[in-house]
Amino acid sequence: MPQPAEFLRAMREIARHAGALLQRHAAQRVAIEYKGEVDIVTIADRESEQLIMGRIRSLWPTHDAVGEEGTRRSTGSDFIWYVDPLDGTTNFAHGFPVYCVSIGLEYKGELFAAVVYDPTRDELFSAGKGSGAELNGKPLHVSATKKLSESLLATGFPAHKRHKNPNIHFYHQITMRSHGVRRAGSAALDLANTAAGRFDGFWEFNLNPWDVAAGALLVTEAGGAISDMHGRPFDHRSARQTLATNGIIHAALVDQFDQIFAGRNLEPLPDPRVF
Repeated sequence: MPQPAEFLRAMREIARHAGALLQRHAAQRVAIEYKGEVDIVTIADRESEQLIMGRIRSLWPTHDAVGEEGTRRSTGSDFIWYVDPLDGTTNFAHGFPVYCVSIGLEYKGELFAAVVYDPTRDELFSAGKGSGAELNGKPLHVSATKKLSESLLATGFPAHKRHKNPNIHFYHQITMRSHGVRRAGSAALDLANTAAGRFDGFWEFNLNPWDVAAGALLVTEAGGAISDMHGRPFDHRSARQTLATNGIIHAALVDQFDQIFAGRNLEPLPDPRVF
């Protein structure tokens, strides 16, 4: 039976090397390319994925892999790697220092090992199934906040099809019922910061496996909870709805989402004309 520790040392090293590559590109303010109307990619994304996938292939040549920038290997292996070589590309391209490298490993359908590296703060988050989570080698634990009204939360909005995404309504309602909601622009870092107790919870719609595979394991191994918005089991392979919390406020947030979905007890949006 494989153990997460067999992989984590190499994963940490790979993530640090990819983060160093990102920082070299960040100093040069790389050119932006568009994958769609507003969804962007840079040479840093592509080179980081090449570096990570090259190392994975050399160390574990029989493993399958999925990367945001197009890497796909599907042979039926028990191991699948989910790689986001630069989560927070829009931030990166604009010089806003909130982005990371995210590497998650699945074994027989379950999240098994995870690394999220923030090169701007030199913070390396890691977790192994059943062995807890760490930040730069020190144990991580979610927050102890007990009330939704006292909670600081995080969310995200999509780069594309923003006009079809309902999250602005959830953002408004949850803002009114919490201590505040932050939108930093990197789902993997939001999940890592939830694991670290900096956020009490995080939600987002329509994420991808490479966005959540590492962060989801960080949250659960740090003592938190993750589900869809209705409290049903979370599936990192679809991630249509992602709700992660410290576990204590999870039921309260699920209840709020149920009410918002049903259109009950909604605070009206303010009329800008009154200002």
